Amino acid sequence: MSQFRARPPAVSTVLLDDAVCRITRWDFEPGADTGHHVHDLGYVVVPMTDCRFLLEEPNGIRQVDIAKGAAYRREAGVEHNVVNAGSEPMSFIEIEYKQS
Repeated sequence: MSQFRARPPAVSTVLLDDAVCRITRWDFEPGADTGHHVHDLGYVVVPMTDCRFLLEEPNGIRQVDIAKGAAYRREAGVEHNVVNAGSEPMSFIEIEYKQS
């Protein structure tokens, strides 16, 4: 038996996907993660709750706390796994832009 327990998956709900952008709501129970992925598009994240992110990145692991409503932007090519490191559920909206 493995000493590691699998994390529950974060739940993604696509709210809009058209020629301009894709808008996805992400909901995480404590300990849930997105799974390792690479962003093919630039994106903006808007937290719907206070978020305690554990980011597993190629160069290591870091924790980032972002307040509800505090938006940030990242370029295409970001590679990571996002984990809810908090003790409460967390949610954010991700807006990927398809046109520059």
